[in-house]
Amino acid sequence: MMFANPAILWLLLILIPCTAWYIWKQKRQHASMSISTLNAFKGLPTSYKVYLLHGMFMLRMALVATLIVILARPQTRDRWSTSTTEGTDIVIALDISTSMLARDFKPDRFEAAKSVASQFVSGRESDNMGLVIFAGESFTAVPLTNDRAMLANYINDVKMGMLQDNTAIGDGLATSINRIKEGKAKSKSIILLTDGSNNTGNVAPITAAEIAKKYGIRVYTIGIGRNGMAPYPYQNAFGRIEYMNMPVVIDEATLQTIAKTTGGKYFRATDKRVLQHIFNEIDQLEKTQIDVRNFSHTEDNYLPWALLALCLLSLELLIRNIWLRPIP
Repeated sequence: MMFANPAILWLLLILIPCTAWYIWKQKRQHASMSISTLNAFKGLPTSYKVYLLHGMFMLRMALVATLIVILARPQTRDRWSTSTTEGTDIVIALDISTSMLARDFKPDRFEAAKSVASQFVSGRESDNMGLVIFAGESFTAVPLTNDRAMLANYINDVKMGMLQDNTAIGDGLATSINRIKEGKAKSKSIILLTDGSNNTGNVAPITAAEIAKKYGIRVYTIGIGRNGMAPYPYQNAFGRIEYMNMPVVIDEATLQTIAKTTGGKYFRATDKRVLQHIFNEIDQLEKTQIDVRNFSHTEDNYLPWALLALCLLSLELLIRNIWLRPIP
């Protein structure tokens, strides 16, 4: 136990002169009378009220001491504890090109990817995580952070059309590398989700993969889309969005090369359930043990002393009004 105001405990020294004064007073307050012998009083017991009178003083001193301790603010001691947990730096690179609105997923690829990515973020308790979005250009939506709630909420709020359309996989990967390379964790990885092939941008996907390899960053690539045909959105002559079945084209060769070059892994997600399993597998792959020091905050712990003071006061009042009640 520790105290917020330990200097107040010096007030306990006041109990010493109070006790000395009580003893001195007891010796001087009794009248004396000279008699020839005390034989007639031999064997008479000392009344219990004599002891109660002294006990009242002791109760009062104990009450004062308890109040002084309360004023000193007793507190629970702060504690450091070390625990082993698993943590890493992860950046999610999310394709937000128009083709992600294809409805071979429910409700569509874009919403399915956001939902699974948000759940993945919420489950990674000890990681620093960030978000990069890309289409015809790339943008760091959320830098590395350990605020999982904020990141998950941002993923849910990402809207289609925030960037110029097309698919710049290389640029999205390069932006992710720039954000994660300065991370402090020993393990760094990028999860890249796309449903197409690189058709624009300033950085070639394979070049970006070589850069990631240089920095020791693993890249897990996920191709989103069923095999065969899928309903893709298009704008008709009246400006309305309609859907037309078109072949699913994913540049799996490039995505596989990116993953292989960086020591990561390529996955093909054909529906939301498979996508969920992919993220679960990545969750098991990307874990690094780290030691975390946890600090417990100081809390006031005066309640037991307050209860003791209340009990002492109640006992004194009880004795004074029952056994030592003055006669009118």
